[in-house]
Amino acid sequence: MATVTDESWNPTTGCTKVSPGCAHCWAERMALRLQGIGQPRYARGFAVTTHEDLLEKPLHWVKPRHVYVSFMGDLFHDEVPDDFIRRVFDVMTRCPDHRFHLLTKRPQRLARMDPRLPWPANVWAGVTVEDAAHQWRTEQLRRTRAALRYLSLEPLLGPIDALDLRGVGWVILGGESGPGARALHPDWVRSIRDQCVAAGVPFYFKQWGGVRRKETGRELDGRLWLERPQQPGQLAFEALQSEG
Repeated sequence: MATVTDESWNPTTGCTKVSPGCAHCWAERMALRLQGIGQPRYARGFAVTTHEDLLEKPLHWVKPRHVYVSFMGDLFHDEVPDDFIRRVFDVMTRCPDHRFHLLTKRPQRLARMDPRLPWPANVWAGVTVEDAAHQWRTEQLRRTRAALRYLSLEPLLGPIDALDLRGVGWVILGGESGPGARALHPDWVRSIRDQCVAAGVPFYFKQWGGVRRKETGRELDGRLWLERPQQPGQLAFEALQSEG
């Protein structure tokens, strides 16, 4: 998500593996590296941790930003208290000039908490779907009242020939990178792209990945696919960004 947001905010860090997409978790590698050099926020490594002192950080940003929430963890992990999640939403509600991107592999909890959470227009919610076996996460996502719901097919580990795009406003796709990266087949990517085009859903191809992801790039059939959703207020939001 680093290429579709311009800021990260980590009121929580840490996670545990729940599905095949977690096998080579880059965030876990980074957390353990930071622990090794004595970074105090990662004294517990990749154990789930809440950071009270970072809760109000977005309130101090002046320029509008696209923000990835809990970039180094999963806000909806079972070990994050309900009250802390509600406080994160309260901060996002108080920052209407910023666009917040939530991404989880635990949509059951997201859906369960939905009635007790405010959903301002600047908060988007997404789920990771790394293969056809995990499309059930999309159904849970549809139960939320998020202003925009999106899918992150990253790392995509297999073909999804019948991607369920009902109620989905954006699809982001990427290959795995780093040590042990699993290959991304071009036909898997083309299939998702074609399904998005047919459904009128913006498609963002992030990277081919691999051990040397900068060399493999992100062109698909000779062009970049960097589509983003448009919503009421989006043009004004982007104008504020350019003025800032």
